[in-house]
Amino acid sequence: MDSIERLKELVDSTDNLVFFGGAGVSTESGIPDFRSVDGLYNQKYDYPPETILSHSFYRKCTDEFYRFYRDKMICLWARPNAAHMKLAQWEQEGKLKAVITQNIDGLHQAAGSKKVLELHGSVLRNYCERCHKFYDAEYILHSAGVPACECGGIIKPDVVLYEEGLDQQVLQEAMRCITNADMLIVGGTSLAVYPAAGLIDYYRGNKLVLINKEPTSKDSMADLVVSGSIGEIFSRL
Repeated sequence: MDSIERLKELVDSTDNLVFFGGAGVSTESGIPDFRSVDGLYNQKYDYPPETILSHSFYRKCTDEFYRFYRDKMICLWARPNAAHMKLAQWEQEGKLKAVITQNIDGLHQAAGSKKVLELHGSVLRNYCERCHKFYDAEYILHSAGVPACECGGIIKPDVVLYEEGLDQQVLQEAMRCITNADMLIVGGTSLAVYPAAGLIDYYRGNKLVLINKEPTSKDSMADLVVSGSIGEIFSRL
């Protein structure tokens, strides 16, 4: 039996499945993984992405932060792929209990998923730091320089920057879902970014599936490892 047939068998035999996904789920919708630094990026920016997307850089060089953020992080043209669609279908069928994601693009919700725990926030939500008025991604995209609220406050994206802590309520709920899951599928993540990567340790079952193009540090823990593109694999389930 090949690994995809085995995965299908595992999914068919459960009605308490949790999915935990990373950047690889979004790259198949054309969203660049900012860690893979391209030539164009090197020509345009004086700092690595991790520096620009840090809390201290946002405070110190807000203008430059927003230049990168509009350019690279807001991808409103992106559409859900086969992985997003299949997860939404499983939830509708009562199989899937939660999607836990490190992505900030809102594509799981666009595909129809309802229970989505966004560990790193979302580009679709932006708030005035002074009066907390809400602004959508379109507003940020079409603003110039540092986006300002009508009250004069600076608008900040509802994304978790480097040096910022994760939302504790979201994290607690993610732990609870993983702890109670019968089956856990981890897809499109190298499991290198903590604390998110540590969530896998809360799983207590015997149906841990890792799907990724490259090997991960947790492969030896998995009950099934499937190598390849997550969109292509999910389209065959």
